Order: sequence, then structure tokens, then C-alpha cells
Amino acid sequence: MALQAMLMFTPMRISSSFVCNHNDSHSHYSGYKMSKLTSPPRAAPMLLPNAPSSSSTPKPPNKTHSMPPEKIEVFKSLEGWASECILPLVKPVEKSWQPHDLLPDSSLPVDDFNDQVRALRDRTVELPNNYLVVLVGDMITEDALPTYQTWINQLDGGVADKTGSSASPWAVWSRAWTAEENRHGDLLKTYLYLSGRVDMLMIEKTIHNLIAAGMDWKTENNPYMAFVYTSFQERATFISHGNTARLAMESGDPVLARICGTIAADEKRHENAYQRMVKKLLEVDPTVTMVAISNMMHNNITMPAHLMYDGRDPHLFDHFSSVAQRLGVYTAADYADILEFLIERWELEKIEGLTSEGRRAQDFVCSLAPRIRRLQERVDERARKMKPRDVEFSWIFNKKVSLI
Repeated sequence: MALQAMLMFTPMRISSSFVCNHNDSHSHYSGYKMSKLTSPPRAAPMLLPNAPSSSSTPKPPNKTHSMPPEKIEVFKSLEGWASECILPLVKPVEKSWQPHDLLPDSSLPVDDFNDQVRALRDRTVELPNNYLVVLVGDMITEDALPTYQTWINQLDGGVADKTGSSASPWAVWSRAWTAEENRHGDLLKTYLYLSGRVDMLMIEKTIHNLIAAGMDWKTENNPYMAFVYTSFQERATFISHGNTARLAMESGDPVLARICGTIAADEKRHENAYQRMVKKLLEVDPTVTMVAISNMMHNNITMPAHLMYDGRDPHLFDHFSSVAQRLGVYTAADYADILEFLIERWELEKIEGLTSEGRRAQDFVCSLAPRIRRLQERVDERARKMKPRDVEFSWIFNKKVSLI
């Protein structure tokens, strides 16, 4: 598919200051007491156009544990900063939404509950098949959280939760982030199940396969690279869910629009947390962080669910991504937009004090977005000359959806 053309892309003194901006519009008091705190990521449902399919030719295994052991001290020195500047972005359970708030109320008498389910089905009857494919793909990605939590706990640098109940602020963030993310898949899966518009058996098989397949996001157990990955991925997720919210409203389902918008708001807050982490690392360790950003962009930011498989379609992820691109939920232009956003937010063009390696990385990253846009223009031009092609999706009872 045309989107595969995107595949071509690819230490300083530790600050003792723990200053952070508590005026951020997405900050929330976490409810954690500082005396009890002495992060990683997830990469939710994003349709990244450059991810390999499950049928790609096997590649050599990634490098692992590429971070020098002495860099553990960087993250150790930032624990106080993380407690003050990252944990406030966690919402207390008592102030958080739950799937039950947005679904038919199963505690109602059976007739009232059935009325709410019928109303849900009436709203979803007009949702287009291509929209359902994208929504299912997003939900499947969200539901693969066991894989993402495993990935977090493989990271070096003291940011993983090695005991399962560590009081480190990095581990506290990791568990809180996972708990918040866990609601997304539960909510979308239940809504889709009640709609009757999708084949839940095939969806459940896809989730089963995805979690069993594991993941390879090319972060090398390196928290510098991992936090760059999640900074990008969480913003991509925010964009994706925001667009599915807009399309749900246009299709006459305001409840689904609210659901997708609620999830998007979570992703925006999580995006802010990870981008703060990278911003701080650029302050205290600019060359290593800049090289990590460059490495991730060389590797490509790979969709977390790129190994999805329903047991039938070996190119399922490619087909899912193509539908999302065509529908405008997540496109190659969004990929370039995110890169430009991060360059501006992290002020990458202004970073000084870099080694020669750091300056080369800086030049590569800061010049990449225009190259991506030029490439995509050529890809789009070729796509316009291609004949339409339809593909069956088992998720929607083998109905066909156009890819071009």
C-alpha cells in the first residue's frame, strides 16, 4: 500500500532544580502524598502510517539495553521533579470517569436497561462501515494493555516498576497511567458489543493474537527513547480519538462522540506528561536526549498494534491503517504535524551545548518534517492514479471497505 513509502524515514551536569509549571491547563492534583513517593508509556490507538505489517519479512532483533548504566543517576536525580511535575497529571479515582458513566446502566430494571440498549443501537445504525473498522482498530490497540505494561517494566534507568508496588514516582506514574488507560478499551469494547454492528468473536481473536504476539517498538529498553516514543504516540492517539469523536457526531451518535472525546482528553493529559519528561531530559542531558529523538525518528514511530492479526488477513494492520488514512482519522500529514509540534514544544532548534553527534541529530530531526511532506505529496499523487480496491474485514462480518 502507498503508506508503506513512509518507511524510508527514518551528558551534561544534572540539574538540582525541580521547577515545573503548575499552571498547565491539563494539570490535576493527583492525591498522592509526597511522603509516600521516594513511566513510562503506553502507545494507545494510533494509526501510524509507517508501521510494518504482521506479514513483513522478519528483521534482525533490535539492540537492547543501549543506555549506559551511569545514566541511571539521571533518572534517580529527577525523582523529586517527577513527583512535583508529573504525578499531578494523574487524576484521583474519585474524580475520574468510569465506563459505567457512559454506557447503558445495567443496574436499572430490565425494561429500562433494554430501552437504553435499543437507543444505543438506533444511534449506531448509521455509522459507516469504514468508521467501524477504524473504531474497532483503535479499541483493539487500547485493549492490548498487558503488552504495554510489560514493555514499561523492561525499561532501564530505574523507571520500571521492578517490584510491582514500587514507591518510585516513575513507577507510581506507570501504574496510574495504566489504570487510566485500561478504561479506554473497556468502554469502547462494551459500546461496540452492545451496538450489534461488529463481530465480537473475530475482534476477541484479534486481541488475543495481538497480546500473544508481543511488540517491537525499537526503543532498546532505553527510557530516553521510550519517552520520545510515548510523547509522539500519545499525541497521535489524541488526534485519532478527537477525529473519531467528530465523525461520530456527524453520523448522528452524540453519545459515541462524547465517549471518543472523553478518551481523547485523557490522551492529551498523558501526552503532556511524556512531553514534560523529554523536555526535562533535554535540559539535564541534551546530547543523549537529542540523539534519542533522532534515533526514534530514524526507526519510525511504529503503531503499537502493528502485529494485529485476526487469523485470516495477514495484512490486517496495513488495511486498517489505509482505511484510517482515507477517512482522515490519522494521516501522514498528521505524522509530520506531530513532529513539527514536538520540535516547537521542545524548542529543538534552540538547544545549545550539544556535541558534534548531538548537532547532527538536531539537524536531522529539525529538517525531517518537510521531507515527509514532500514524500507524501508524491505518494498521494500515485494513489490518485490507482484503481479503487476493496478489502473484507472480519470485524464487520466480512463486509468490504475501500482502501483507496
